[in-house]
Order: sequence, then structure tokens, then C-alpha cells
Amino acid sequence: MHGRISQLFLINTLTCGLEVCLAAGTIYIPPMLLEAGVEERFMTMVLAVGPVLGLIVVPLIGSASDSLRSKYGRRRPFIWVLCMGVLLGLLIIQQTSTLVTLLTKQQRHWLEVPLLVLAICLMEFCGQACFTPLEALVSDLFPGEEESRKAFSVYSLMLSLGGCIGYLLPAVDWTTSDTVVYLGGQEAFIYVVLTFIFLACLMGMAFISEEQTGRERLGEAEVSKRHENLKTCCCPCVAFPRFLFLRRTFSSLLSVVPRLYLLCSRMPKVIARLFVAELCSWMALMSFMLFYTDFVGEGLYNGVPSDEPGSLGRIRYDEGVRMASLGLFLQCVTSVIFSLLMERMVLCIGVRKLYLSSVILLAVSTAIMTVSHNIILVTIMAAATGYTFCTLQILPYTLTCLYHSNTQVFFSTERRKIPLREEDLMLIRSEMPPSTKQKITNGCVNGYPAFQSNIKNSQSLDLHVSITLEPQPSAVRGMGTDIAILDSAYLLSQVVPSFFMGSIVQLFQSVTAYMACASLLSLVAVYFSSKIVFEKADIDTR
Repeated sequence: MHGRISQLFLINTLTCGLEVCLAAGTIYIPPMLLEAGVEERFMTMVLAVGPVLGLIVVPLIGSASDSLRSKYGRRRPFIWVLCMGVLLGLLIIQQTSTLVTLLTKQQRHWLEVPLLVLAICLMEFCGQACFTPLEALVSDLFPGEEESRKAFSVYSLMLSLGGCIGYLLPAVDWTTSDTVVYLGGQEAFIYVVLTFIFLACLMGMAFISEEQTGRERLGEAEVSKRHENLKTCCCPCVAFPRFLFLRRTFSSLLSVVPRLYLLCSRMPKVIARLFVAELCSWMALMSFMLFYTDFVGEGLYNGVPSDEPGSLGRIRYDEGVRMASLGLFLQCVTSVIFSLLMERMVLCIGVRKLYLSSVILLAVSTAIMTVSHNIILVTIMAAATGYTFCTLQILPYTLTCLYHSNTQVFFSTERRKIPLREEDLMLIRSEMPPSTKQKITNGCVNGYPAFQSNIKNSQSLDLHVSITLEPQPSAVRGMGTDIAILDSAYLLSQVVPSFFMGSIVQLFQSVTAYMACASLLSLVAVYFSSKIVFEKADIDTR
């Protein structure tokens, strides 16, 4: 247990570092794109590129990590590759102008905006996709419902701490420092700090190991047995074990896409309901988080992001961005508090009430932000959304672990009614308690016609019994696949607002439309959240 706790700490250290980078990106990416001359509607579309790529690749990563067999583990190879992408994106973003100058010998060039967009998309995609193997690794170490809830509470806590750091850095005015001036301004300084923070968190990956389940050990034993069998035949490939490994890896990658399609097409209803509810909940929250800095900077402070540095409009906008950073920092503080209290709240209130109350609170908070122009009240409402953020980071993954802990109950895909023969009926009746026999004689049971004492003379019976078909062994789902599906809901929740929010704002000529859309989406999320299967009793009632 001590070893697993230390592994959980190392995993969450990297999780914290990733969230620091993404949180600061949420603050600075919209202003950076607007300052570079990108229009508002195109700016929101740029924010969608990373999530769109994630929607395509993240399910593949989840499925591939379930089946990968290597000496480095199942999840870690994907984590390393994606972390390298985040690091490369951070380096390019802060040095975009320098790279363009080296390539073109010009201070300003049309290549600067595409290079900036490419770096932003790379960092966003790799950062968000990296959470999937990290979450799968947590679920591998802590597979039970209670264990996973505690583990994901720590995960949410570290995620919120990362958000606190990421939002606090831009909230401070660093421009008075000589170092900031030397590096090229506040934004360049922040990205340098982010690079060093991420590198420090990444160092812990060298000490992360993956515990193997009994099924994995059996699989490796089978591979070893096959390898020994290969040594006793004359095969030219025996001298090249790496060739065999590459061939097996290549064939596994080719089989990922059809396997993924099969798993998603046979998605259990409990996962489908959770996916839709989480999608709507995240869409509402992301409509607030992605555009909150622009809402405060332009809507409440009347700033103009495209004005020249030092102008009145630009000064107001920068002040609004720092104030918005403070609001998002308080949101993360709230999330940290509820992460610490989540275990006790689940025991006292229950998962259902926690999830529904968090989405209702989001609807109320965004509605108040839509109609209010008081910066203090708006900041308080922004802090309150931390409760929703914490809930969405913990409960969906806890429910997924619950479903996987009893696949026979939660992943039963079909219910069918079959005719009940007379001899079967008599056998069932003979084993019933007297009270149940009396109920059947007097009326109906569970909506089916009851039989009378003269039923023996009947030639046929119009009675049926409901059975549940268990999932076949070929349809058994991996935890990584279902976590990837939930993460796809998170990614898709950023795609839809990013594509349409810019056009909606231009249509209404007001950034207040961001908060209005978030409030409406929250109401939709409340409805679909009420359809989630939270416990075994919900299976029969829904």
C-alpha cells in the first residue's frame, strides 16, 4: 500500500504540472491570438483544434494502452511521448518571434501567426490527451470503487492545485522586474516559468512503475511460452527478436481502429448515459472557463485587446485579464477544498445529490454573471464553480470504476422476454413462499398476468419471464477505453463552444453571450445528469 501511495504522488505531481501549463494557457492564449491580429471567431476556432485532434486520438490511446505489452508498461510510453509534445509547444510559444526572425531575417512576418497557432494546438492537444493514460494508471493502481474514489479525490486535489498555480501566475503583475523586461514581457516570462515547472514535475516520471494485474501476468506468460516455442523451430526471425516485437506492435496498431469501433458501437447504456451527462456538464463549464478572461477584460473592464500596448483600452483589458485570473484562481481554491471534503460528502449526501447539486450551482452562478456587472459578485460566482469542477473531476471516474467492478450487472447489454412453459411455471411456484403464491393467485406480479388454480388445464400460457443476457467475453471492455470515452466528452465539450461561441458573440455584439450560453447549457446538463445510473437500483428503474 505504501508503494502505491508513493506512485500516486508521483503520478499526480505530473498531473499538477500539466494543469499548471493548461491553466496558464487558458488565461493567455485568447489574448495572445487577439493581439496577433486573429479575429474573435477565428480565435475561438483555434481553441477547438487541440480538442478535435484529441477526439480522434484519445480513444485510440485508451484502447492501445489497454492492449500494449512492453517492458516500459502499458501507460508510460504514451505519457512520455505526449509530455514531450507539451514541452515542445511551450518552447515554441515563448520563442515564436525569435524563430521567425531567424528563419526570415524579418521582425514581423506572416509565418509568425501560423507558427504560434501550431505551437498552441500542439501544447493543448498533448496536454489534454496526456490525462487519459494518467487516469488509467490511477485506476490500475486503485481498481475498487472506494479505493478509486479516494485516489481520484487526490487526483482532483492535485489538479486543482495545478490550476491554482497556473491561474495565480498571470494574476500577478511581473512587469516591474528587470528579468521580465529582459525576457520580453510578462507573457514570455510566464512561459519560461511554466517550462521549468513542467520539467521539474516530469522528472518524477522516471520513478513511476506500473503494477501488473493477474490477467496481465497471464498474458505475458503466454507470450513467453510462444516465444520459447518459436526457438524450437527453424525460423530466421528468431535471431531478430526486435523484428518480432516491431511486427507484433505494427499488427496491434492496425487492429486498434476496428477494435475501437467495435467497443464504441457496443457501448453499455450506463457508459452512454454518463457520457452524455458529462458532455453537457463540461460544455457548460467550458463555455465559462475558456472565455472568462475575454468576458471580464472586454465586458466588465471595457478593454480593447487589439489596441497598442500602453494605450488606455489595452491597459484596461490587461487589468481585466488579471482580475479574471484571480477569479479562476479562487475557483481552483474552492475545488481544492471540496476535493479534501469529497469522501465525507459522498458518505453523508451520496453521489447522486452531489452531482446534481454541482450542475445546478453552475446554472445559478452563470445566470448571475450574465445579468450582473459587479466585479466582486462575478468573482464570487466564478469561485463557486470550483464545486462543479471538483465534482466532474472525481465522480464520473468513480462511477466508471463502479461499473467495472460488477460488469455482470452494469454492462448487461440486453433484456429479453422468453415464453414460460407450464412445467417451468409449476416448478417456480413450488419454490415460492406462501405470501408470494397468494399475491399471484389474487392478481398480478410485476405487471404480468397471474395464474389461477385451474391453470393446469390450460394448453398454453401467455406468460413470459425477463432475463438479462450477460456480456460475452469478447465484449469485455478495458478501463482505459471507457476513461478515454469520458475524456472524449471533456474534449468535445471544448470543441462545440470553440466553434460557435465566436459567431454567437459577433451576432449579439456582446461578450455576455458567453455566460448566457453557459447558463442554458447548465440547464440541459441538469436534465441529462438525472438520467445517470448511480447505483444498482437504477438499472431496473431505467
